[in-house]
Amino acid sequence: MTQFMTSSYQLLVVAASFAIAMLASYVTLDLARRVRTAQGRVGRAWWMAGSVVMGTGVWSMHFLGMQAFQLPIAIGFAGGMTLLSWLAAVGASAMALGLASRESLGRTQLAIGALVMGAGISGMHYIGMAAMQMSPGIVWSPALVALSVVIAVLASATALTIFQLLRRVKPGQRLVYQLTASFLMAVAICGMHYTGMAAAEFAVGSVCLSAGELGGPGLTALVILATGMLLVSTLFTAILDARLQSTAERLTKSLKESNLRLQAANDELQQRAFTDPLTGLPNRLLFEDRLIHAVLRLDRTNHLHVVDRLAVLFVDLDGFKPINDSFGHAAGDEILRSAARRLQTEARESDTVARVGGDEFLILLEDVTSVAACVAVANRVLAALAKPFDIAGKNVQIACSIGIVVHPDHGDRTKLVANADAAMYAAKRAGGSCYALFEPHMGSDASEQLELQNDLRQALDRGELSLHYQPKIDGTRGQISGVEALLRWNHLQHGMVSPMIFIALAERFGLIVRLGNWVINEACRQTAEWARSGLRMRVAINLSVHQLRESGLAERIEQALTLHGVDASQLLCEITESVAMEDIKATQHTLEGLARIGVFLSIDDFGTGYSSLNYLRQLPAQQLKIDRSFVNDLETSEDARAVVAAVIGLAHALSLRVVAEGVETAGQRDILLAMRCDELQGFFFARPMPADTLLAWTQGDKPAGSADFTPSVFGSFPD
Repeated sequence: MTQFMTSSYQLLVVAASFAIAMLASYVTLDLARRVRTAQGRVGRAWWMAGSVVMGTGVWSMHFLGMQAFQLPIAIGFAGGMTLLSWLAAVGASAMALGLASRESLGRTQLAIGALVMGAGISGMHYIGMAAMQMSPGIVWSPALVALSVVIAVLASATALTIFQLLRRVKPGQRLVYQLTASFLMAVAICGMHYTGMAAAEFAVGSVCLSAGELGGPGLTALVILATGMLLVSTLFTAILDARLQSTAERLTKSLKESNLRLQAANDELQQRAFTDPLTGLPNRLLFEDRLIHAVLRLDRTNHLHVVDRLAVLFVDLDGFKPINDSFGHAAGDEILRSAARRLQTEARESDTVARVGGDEFLILLEDVTSVAACVAVANRVLAALAKPFDIAGKNVQIACSIGIVVHPDHGDRTKLVANADAAMYAAKRAGGSCYALFEPHMGSDASEQLELQNDLRQALDRGELSLHYQPKIDGTRGQISGVEALLRWNHLQHGMVSPMIFIALAERFGLIVRLGNWVINEACRQTAEWARSGLRMRVAINLSVHQLRESGLAERIEQALTLHGVDASQLLCEITESVAMEDIKATQHTLEGLARIGVFLSIDDFGTGYSSLNYLRQLPAQQLKIDRSFVNDLETSEDARAVVAAVIGLAHALSLRVVAEGVETAGQRDILLAMRCDELQGFFFARPMPADTLLAWTQGDKPAGSADFTPSVFGSFPD
């Protein structure tokens, strides 16, 4: 009967092997997450490095367990076989991490993976024991060997299952779960190893042929130290990479959110740039862009000898202004919105309906078969807009005039809108509530307007624009209290062009903001120049509705004041009552911005619109300006005198100064002074004049037609 040697273990080394097994398991779980979340080359790099680290950790546990094993004879391990056992551990680890990187594992995949991994771990163990090169050989217990293999397979299945389960764990709970999982995996790995060791028995008299090779306390310490450092450094690297990746993901997410916000802002800006804010319809800019593309498409089609047409309908509401005057701008806005909806109903989905002015609309009809088809659309529009509008429970009736131009039948394709406009005016001259087809003789006026519009665009560069200044006279002192800047255009060929003509052109063709900005800058420049000549003057400028709707108006005015070194109190901005009431919230916001920088504000043409006293009280204005239509009738109309007296009383009650414009006679002056009007302005005192003429006038050089008084200037402005 064979007798076997008694074996024992160094408990400290056994404990070290378990600690290494647990640390290796913890690092492996972290590496599995790294391999799964990384992509491309980074993912493959983590897989290869992780296989080496995980395999080394598992192998180190096995090697330390072998080092802890003691027999009455000297023990060592052959280098080649030991290396082969390490490769088996790395191979099993590569399999484990490869499977861990998958989104999910089916039962079949889990079973196959567990078998392959178990075989690799078992191979590592038994190849490592074969490295002892015992003579005679080790006597094995088949039952315990089988049990160790089963444990290896179950340990592998457990590890793969844990890899899958840890994906569902929330980040805040991961540490506890990962430590518990690491402990279970270490128990399974050590259980497999020491079960395999228990299956081996060594006959008395056996000799270890590799006793002089690998082994000894020094090697044990080196393996513990090297493996521990490798695992800890790998864990640190994985944690650092995870944090860097998390930071990168947060930055990427933040960048995406910023891009989304930027895109939304761009979309909103484009929406504002190409959409009419009141009706939501395309504006002139978008309409003209669509018209250009429609003409180009039509030209390509007709090049193939297919005669198609497009048409432009210019729709202008008849009798719209009296509705604004009678019911107020809120009612007018509601009619415009309702009219827009009706026009959209009569147009096809492929057509474009745009609002291009106060009560002006354009309709682009594409794929038109004949002029008769365009006329049919015009008749439907006439009928739709002729139906009553419900305003505050009252039926309000309006009509419209329509100009029709068909391309390629009616003239130059670059003048389609101008020709449709000309045809619309022909319909108005015919009494309105009808349509007119464009005819060549109508184009003369349109051509003149187009030419004048082009000239106006260049007038600034040519130096054709200038400001004339009309004095305002203080009613108590009889002295100049300020001037109003009035824009003038001296055309090279046509001479002085009436403001009634070119201001309307500028508003219709989108030039009014550019002209307004020039007026702001020029008024500030001239104020500074007068100051250098010893003349301190407050200058009033007129703001259009388009300027009030532009963002940054207060900032532009502040920049002009700063550029020329002008005090804000020397600038007074006038807006008409109708403009002020058109969008009271927007007006209030803009005027408050101007008031913050110290600019004075005035409500012009007061009495011609429809003001709510409550709204008027909310506006940060310092001055009301009575419309000239009331001043004209002061000497002949008791009603006019009553209105003016009421306006002056109202203004003074609200602590506002009152200016009467259009004073042309001594009688008008005397009536206004008796009513305690604060300032007077009109031809009776002086006509608008160039800046140098005004300077001379203040110094006693009086122009012809001026009132007989000495035009001295206040040393300080009235509040």
